[in-house]
Amino acid sequence: MNLQDYIAQADALERDGSAALQGAADADALEAARIAFLGDRQGQVKTLQEALRAISKDDKPAAGKRFNEARTRLESLHAERKTSLDRATAPAAAEDRSLPARRQWRGAKHPVTLVIEEIEGIFRELGFTVAQGPQAETEWYNFGALNFPPNHPALDAHDTMYLEGEGLLRTHTSPVQMRTLQKYVPPIRVLIPGLVHRRDPFDASHAPSFEQIEGLCVDEGISFVDLKATLNRFAERLFGASRTRFRPSFFPFTEPSAEMDVQCGVCGGSGCATCKGTGWIEILGAGMVHPKVLEAAGIDSERYSGWAFGMGPARIAVSRYGIPDIRILYDSDVRFLEQIAE
Repeated sequence: MNLQDYIAQADALERDGSAALQGAADADALEAARIAFLGDRQGQVKTLQEALRAISKDDKPAAGKRFNEARTRLESLHAERKTSLDRATAPAAAEDRSLPARRQWRGAKHPVTLVIEEIEGIFRELGFTVAQGPQAETEWYNFGALNFPPNHPALDAHDTMYLEGEGLLRTHTSPVQMRTLQKYVPPIRVLIPGLVHRRDPFDASHAPSFEQIEGLCVDEGISFVDLKATLNRFAERLFGASRTRFRPSFFPFTEPSAEMDVQCGVCGGSGCATCKGTGWIEILGAGMVHPKVLEAAGIDSERYSGWAFGMGPARIAVSRYGIPDIRILYDSDVRFLEQIAE
């Protein structure tokens, strides 16, 4: 399928879906329209997403952008129509005019959610799609498939909560990378946000459960140059960073591995309390996908290569909004959320 045909299908889907969702006369009709167009199994949006596989590598970013636009439009129309129908059918509440007026509070998205959505938007423009997976994983997906040898010291940093049998709460979203590699044929470009769990202390800079975002790119001829170019573009968009640096590091699932820093936006690199006097702020870990990880997923590591990264959006939110203690993000304090409401 060429790009023009794909965009024409996306236009038709958006047109037909908009008409069906906006024209739903009641909740049953709206649900039928949602299943037909936005259903997870047989919805037309799902079919259009699967058709992306047939698009050439050069045209895939443009096709992916048009797909995301159509899906976002239909999801927004569904939410709007559902709200409208709910209001129309809600029973009228008894009004007591003797009560004093109550202060109005407008709901807002959590600062970590705002950061995640911004990161997703940046990578969608670069041709990435969002993937998700289960929080309860097997040891093979969480460790074995990712080149963690048994009893390796690297496992100490990933101590987690184990379930009955062989299950555990995932310590990173990397198992979704493995599931994606097993399910799809390269080229693959996915962004993976999700909640992870570790046996960390709950203090000013750590939490036992936190949001993480990982990215994965696998194709023929992928090199460290592609990793640096993509992440430099990301840092420029999210942080406005004019300078970045990569430091050697170690992760079992990537080789070579690196930590990525951006120049401190507070002091401009001269050193301050925010960057602990270094002039740099660490934002993520990254590296080239280890050949053993590709082989574990059944992918020919001689033909394909790739890179991956991982970051904590809570840390970014703490830095962006000047939050002194990461535990504030978990307090659900309305007074705090009001200050960041957008």
